[in-house]
Amino acid sequence: MPIANVKEHFRKFSREQDVQEFAASSATVEMAAAVIGVIPARIAKTLSFRGAQEDAILIVAAGDAKIDNKKFRETFGFKARMLSPDEVLEQTGHEIGGVCPFGLARPLDVYLDESMKRFSTLFPACGSTNSAIELTCAELAEYSGSRAWVDVCKGWKEEPTTFQIGDNT
Repeated sequence: MPIANVKEHFRKFSREQDVQEFAASSATVEMAAAVIGVIPARIAKTLSFRGAQEDAILIVAAGDAKIDNKKFRETFGFKARMLSPDEVLEQTGHEIGGVCPFGLARPLDVYLDESMKRFSTLFPACGSTNSAIELTCAELAEYSGSRAWVDVCKGWKEEPTTFQIGDNT
């Protein structure tokens, strides 16, 4: 049971009691934000990609961020290709809607996107479609065993606008 694995993971940090389980689904960013009572951006979503080898890599990003394919390729040296739901379950031990960087089925490289640093706390899932835990960015980095902070997302901050000469828009 994935949530049991996540609670066991948090037991090492004496935080298993902080895992929240909800009566309603928190399987999407919007659902989780509504259940918890925060803006969607404060939901820390875990995205699963094919790695350079056979193991997946996980990117944890703010709920309003989207992967920027160019930044991803520049950072990791290969194209961003998301896993299928079956591959996600096989690689992480978690089903879509409950994927998190905790209590994984196997060791995977975890990266944290800069999009989360604008919040004092965030809410990642905890292995089920109705769970979360409130963590600071430092706690998220520690508890996930992340390799690094990366900048591979777009859409979460004011993007610079470029104008061409003669463009009045």
